[in-house]
Amino acid sequence: MSSQPITARIANGVTAIPRAEWDSCAGQGNPFVRHSFLSILERSGSATARAGWQPLPIVIDGADGCAAGIAPAYVKSHSQGEYVFDHGWADAWEQAGGSYYPKLQIAVPFTPVPGPRLLLRDQSAAPSLIAAIEAVTDQNGLSSAHVTFVDEAQLPWFDSAGWLTRAGTQFHWQNHGYAGFDDFLAALSSRKRKAIRKERAAALEGLTVRHLTGSEITEAHWDAFWTFYQDTGSRKWGRPYLTRAFFSLLGAEMAGEVLLILAERDGVPIAGALNLIGGDALYGRYWGAIEEVPFLHFELCYYQAIDAAIARGLARVEAGAQGEHKLARGYAPVTTWSAHYIPNAGFRRAVADFLRREQEAVAHEQQWLGAMMPFRRGD
Repeated sequence: MSSQPITARIANGVTAIPRAEWDSCAGQGNPFVRHSFLSILERSGSATARAGWQPLPIVIDGADGCAAGIAPAYVKSHSQGEYVFDHGWADAWEQAGGSYYPKLQIAVPFTPVPGPRLLLRDQSAAPSLIAAIEAVTDQNGLSSAHVTFVDEAQLPWFDSAGWLTRAGTQFHWQNHGYAGFDDFLAALSSRKRKAIRKERAAALEGLTVRHLTGSEITEAHWDAFWTFYQDTGSRKWGRPYLTRAFFSLLGAEMAGEVLLILAERDGVPIAGALNLIGGDALYGRYWGAIEEVPFLHFELCYYQAIDAAIARGLARVEAGAQGEHKLARGYAPVTTWSAHYIPNAGFRRAVADFLRREQEAVAHEQQWLGAMMPFRRGD
């Protein structure tokens, strides 16, 4: 931690900070770190103390009295909804007689999307903001602080502060100036082209796909999507993280950045994929269906997303966490990053040793995955 005294404040939630002040630090490129999205999570009852996500943003003020830097911080009583898995760390620390929870999480709840985690109007505030995160952790007896899915450009600040860094893998589609989906397919091997065309034909048989954004999205659409989301959530996690109110608020306040892709049979929605539109990327977030249709998940979440990104001139599609099945559909492995502050020296050494071994495994896996990409050799 820096030896220089700093002045920081902890706000009682995202909603306690004025929107303009927050967004002057967050910028406009990544919709997930803006005041609208994070406050919707809070106001909808999705990310609250009761849900194990107590929002307590850490703020460094500038000379003008307004925020120069903000960390979207949450005190966590569990490790759910994070997508950077530390359950093994928690078990080890508890077995050693420690209390892993509560911990401090700098993140966008339920959202494995890389982006800035130090929201900075003044870049020089970064070291002070990191020091403030450490001070909050130390002074409140928290086991650790975790900055997950942090933009790689911000890693050097954490390295300089002596934090541990962790690598992970996602699969993103890159737009190499394609004029359309067929142009993308032409870059693939013949076998992969045929497989994708066959998948798309099977998925779309008897269905109509609609892309909705802005005022086109109604509460009836959100009702349908809520049903899809609940079905997926109950199968994967036991209970959905987001409340129904979240989707209404998203539609009311961020509809222009929402792309809702619905599959309909005879005019009735049977499946859907929710995306957010960023400055240079389309972010796939949630999907669900009430009817089993072969390959429909791939169609709505991956192929339709590619269509939408090409049409909008976006640089990439980020389709969420995990999923090696994305590889065969043209989504390439990329490295994601997190940073970890662990005050206890013995626990830190154990985690550091684990991370060294894990990072070697991640690098080898990504090398192997890269060789499995479906593009024509030599392209």
